[in-house]
Amino acid sequence: MRIGELSARTGLSKDTLRFYERIGLLDGDRLPNGYRDFPPETVVWLRYVRTAQTLGFTLAEIGRHGEELRDAPDSAAALSALFEDKIRVVDARMAELTALRADLTSRVGTGCPLRADRT
Repeated sequence: MRIGELSARTGLSKDTLRFYERIGLLDGDRLPNGYRDFPPETVVWLRYVRTAQTLGFTLAEIGRHGEELRDAPDSAAALSALFEDKIRVVDARMAELTALRADLTSRVGTGCPLRADRT
């Protein structure tokens, strides 16, 4: 299918699809007339990409892990492992944000909340 049809079927702009192709997330064949031609399974792949982004995965992670998932003998187990890894990252980030919040809270109402040596 051509890029216009792919755009219509996925709700993604042609510019987004071209960007995904440029960074290696999408692989379309070039027809002799220069048009891009994408296989039907590209629609499913792009739904995966959008869902993964919603779940906090970067485009780089999606590209890297997408190949692993396609080649995995048990994609459900491989996907669960990726989710567990992402949960650990989220938990670590939440701990960092909790510490940041506590620091900010302790500085509220101080004379100079940006001073590192306030006591």
